[in-house]
Amino acid sequence: MAEQHAEGDAGRAHSPERSAVRTVTVTARSDGQRLDNFLLRELPGVPKTRLYKALRKGEIRVNKGRAKPGQRLSEGDSVRLPPLHQPARRKPPPVPWYWADRLAGRIVLEDDDLLVVNKPAGLAVHGGSGVDLGLIECLRQVRPQGRELELVHRLDRDTSGLILVARRPRVLRELHAQLRGDGVEKVYLALVAGRWPRGLSEVDAPLEKQARASGERVVRVAAAGRRSVTRFRVVERFRNATLVEARPLTGRTHQIRVHALHAGHPLVGDVKYQGEREAALAEAGGLDRLFLHAWRLRFTLGDPPRAYDLEAPLDEELERFLEGLRN
Repeated sequence: MAEQHAEGDAGRAHSPERSAVRTVTVTARSDGQRLDNFLLRELPGVPKTRLYKALRKGEIRVNKGRAKPGQRLSEGDSVRLPPLHQPARRKPPPVPWYWADRLAGRIVLEDDDLLVVNKPAGLAVHGGSGVDLGLIECLRQVRPQGRELELVHRLDRDTSGLILVARRPRVLRELHAQLRGDGVEKVYLALVAGRWPRGLSEVDAPLEKQARASGERVVRVAAAGRRSVTRFRVVERFRNATLVEARPLTGRTHQIRVHALHAGHPLVGDVKYQGEREAALAEAGGLDRLFLHAWRLRFTLGDPPRAYDLEAPLDEELERFLEGLRN
């Protein structure tokens, strides 16, 4: 865990707020972690907006200097934490039996370094924003010996498929470094509405997060956004839909979903981005979830390197939907 001590000179009177300032030393567990993610763990319950404001104002500092949310921390760094209001910690609710039972049957691989899970649709990867329990909280409860389990990457709540969970800080750092480059190959299976164009194998369109008038957060293609690239390959064609492989070369929020929309072929079952055509197709086949599945992960890990090539088959409800399209 992080080492902590209070700031202040001996013998000097302090206000309650001043005496609550802490300095945290980054340990091996957090080496290579983004500063904003580190803060979310060290200051649970503090809203993200307040954390970002504290960073902008210089209230939070790294090695006595100003820092940005995306800055990567190193073991031994000193992080100054101001006294920010934190609600009393609540004991997380117990894992519902149906999630514990489903997860037990969806472990794809487990070794000394990794736990790989075929995440079911409908389960968030972590708690927060009104979600008491996510995948990582469930895993830590059902495997109490694995309190150090950490998510390597994320999937949308409505997306099923492979997700990596590190069992050692060294593994987490190594995979994060690979994800920042091209060391991890991710392949998704997605069903898009209509006939995907034969000549369209790549969508290169910048993405940025926006807010609708209702306050709902969405992602849009925008010139001022961050560069985002997805490669597509047709797997199977149907009368009014196409099953495609999608390989995101960058890791933006909702990237596959918005790039498919940008190409004119939204994902079937995507309530956030679909139109009437896609909604009607999903309803006719009894599909009540997003048709997006993290199917395959390929990477190497360790020294000497060990090659991983992992697959998770489509969930039964997705296979049934495809069979309906074939008939």
